[in-house]
Amino acid sequence: MPRLPHRFLIYALALLGSPLCLIGLALAPGWGWALGALIFTTLAAMGTRDIFQRHHTVSRNYPVIAHLRYLLESFGPEIRQYFIQRDTEEVPFSREQRSLVYRRAKGTLDKQPFGSLEDMQAPGYEWMNPSLAPATIGDDDFRVTVGVGRARPHDVSVLNISAMSFGALSPNAISALNDGARRGGFYHDTGEGGISPYHRRGGDLVWEIGSGYFGCRDTEGRFDAGRFAEQATDDAVKMIEIKLSQGAKPGHGGILPGAKVTAEIAATRGVPEGQSVVSPAAHSAFSTPRELIGFICQLRELSGDKPVGIKLAIGHPWEWFALVKAMHEEGEHPDFVVVDGGQGGTGAAPLEFINRLGMPLTDALLLVHNTLVGAGLRERVRVAASAKVISAFDVARTLALGADWCNSARGFMFSLGCIQARSCHTDRCPSGVATQNARRGSRLDVPLKAERVQHFQASTREALAEMLGAAGLTHPTQLGPEHIIRRVSRHEVRSFDTLFDFVAPDALIQGDAARHPIFADFWESASADSWSAPASLLTRRESKLV
Repeated sequence: MPRLPHRFLIYALALLGSPLCLIGLALAPGWGWALGALIFTTLAAMGTRDIFQRHHTVSRNYPVIAHLRYLLESFGPEIRQYFIQRDTEEVPFSREQRSLVYRRAKGTLDKQPFGSLEDMQAPGYEWMNPSLAPATIGDDDFRVTVGVGRARPHDVSVLNISAMSFGALSPNAISALNDGARRGGFYHDTGEGGISPYHRRGGDLVWEIGSGYFGCRDTEGRFDAGRFAEQATDDAVKMIEIKLSQGAKPGHGGILPGAKVTAEIAATRGVPEGQSVVSPAAHSAFSTPRELIGFICQLRELSGDKPVGIKLAIGHPWEWFALVKAMHEEGEHPDFVVVDGGQGGTGAAPLEFINRLGMPLTDALLLVHNTLVGAGLRERVRVAASAKVISAFDVARTLALGADWCNSARGFMFSLGCIQARSCHTDRCPSGVATQNARRGSRLDVPLKAERVQHFQASTREALAEMLGAAGLTHPTQLGPEHIIRRVSRHEVRSFDTLFDFVAPDALIQGDAARHPIFADFWESASADSWSAPASLLTRRESKLV
């Protein structure tokens, strides 16, 4: 006999206690039996409603108990601080940020009375300056074409679903994301776990190929060109993304325990059912920057000339420079680069990796953008960015620093109902989003959540358009670093164009980047034939040892 989950205990007691109290009241009338009948019947009715309603997955998974959380959340910040979640650096997003996504996902007003919740005098506060000549924007469906000149280019929306694999997210969560992407006309990145049946609901797909080559691997775990071509030529797959590294855990592979490799996951990933699956830290299909360019060209040919790009968390700058040199020397390049900031999220990773490994998004994006500009490649290589992109201002800020579009993972998870319970790695996600537990995941209502996914993306686009119009701009391409302002101290503010350095077009080719220290140190000595540290750095190390 299956054991009753603890989360249903109060509901079960209410169902049992209600008829017992009613019988007791009938046999021996008294206020005690009456009070008990009232309490248990109310709880039983509440729990029954929780299970059969479709709007709140947490309530469906935690009948009756979930209302305690909602009650505490309705109190002021003093109560929340001690009983819900403390707004410290340990919590990736504040309650206000989550609330913004929830309101937009549900299609409710995201307006509020009184003033800003932010301390505008605090160092680090950022904003956009409005114009006395605001503009009117008729269409907020902002797009950029990726793969110009290819046989099958793709028009990408300004905000899309970042990589989250089937296996990390539940079948219902993946289904809702893909349905929402289909309805809203934006893309859904598969993550490195392969293309599952739940990705095939009509939404545009970006197929992410990781070091495990899931969905396109042979029995030894190596890249299989035939299997890749079978899926890459599918009309639903609009672009291919080679994952070199991930912001939350760069340089770290993964292991999916055999107990979690179900028949569905095994079929999706192309691995044996019930056996542990290792995702290596590095790719086996290439070992040098020049070979990576060759692999990109191979995938482009196998996919029918669809756009092929890379995703990476920037680490050693000379490695990125070596890749750009390979692009220049080979006369070939990825169609896009997705920059994953070091503050990006994941279902599970070592704490030190999450906190202390990988370049933050601002620095990484600036380095990628500046290098491509200086190498004369920026017009041909599109740049996307992901890492804690939630609001329209987050999008505007990222575009102003050089990105063409943004990807968001956590924002779309919030729109599915994620409450940041931070139990993704335990398989006990209360909202049914990050779990393979069929009982929990199946309670996430796909049509309803798909609608909320669509609403969140559309509302964020609309808010972006309103912010652009207020600043006197008519399109995101007009955003520049001069439009974003940061308070450096309580007595000084600076715009991004004065706060950060920007490289002139073709400056690296012409040898005119010496005033930028990172290029002066590593650009000349980086090699398209190796990821190795440049000789100048090795010489510096040796001199310190003498």
